[in-house]
Amino acid sequence: MSAWLAMATWSPYIAGAGIGVLIWTVFLLSDHPLGCSTAFSHTAGMIESAVSKGKTAAMPYYRKFVPAADWHWMLVVGVVIGGFLSAYLSGTLSFVTVPPMFAAAFGPSVALRLAVALIGGILIGLGARWAGGCTSGHGISGTLQLALSSWVAAICFFAGGILVAGLLYGFTVI
Repeated sequence: MSAWLAMATWSPYIAGAGIGVLIWTVFLLSDHPLGCSTAFSHTAGMIESAVSKGKTAAMPYYRKFVPAADWHWMLVVGVVIGGFLSAYLSGTLSFVTVPPMFAAAFGPSVALRLAVALIGGILIGLGARWAGGCTSGHGISGTLQLALSSWVAAICFFAGGILVAGLLYGFTVI
């Protein structure tokens, strides 16, 4: 068991099956779809609440997405802790400011890397809120429920990802 946990990569088939079992369990226990982007709305609301001293509760958006550390929020915390734990156990934990692939394409600038990551994060967050869910919400939970909007969103995620990766790094076949 410990050797399995210490592997640097897992089979995508086993990981996919595990995600499938997780989704069934989440639906069974909570009757809610699995998703992560709502947790970022909750976090923004908690920060806004701390700064505005109660004005957040009057905002229509935060009446719908109440700023609180709920199970979505704890899921994101668990994903981060799990990622660090997995990297530590596999011996691949390291601090890299500019990944080699990014450095080869755009140079070793840490400021550029941080700017690109920030802009990318903002665009992903806006897109997830605009689409009513993120890749996990639409791509995993929504497609499991056979929601047409989620299938369209998942197809757009893959098409957009392939297009942007090709534009940034070139359309080469490995």
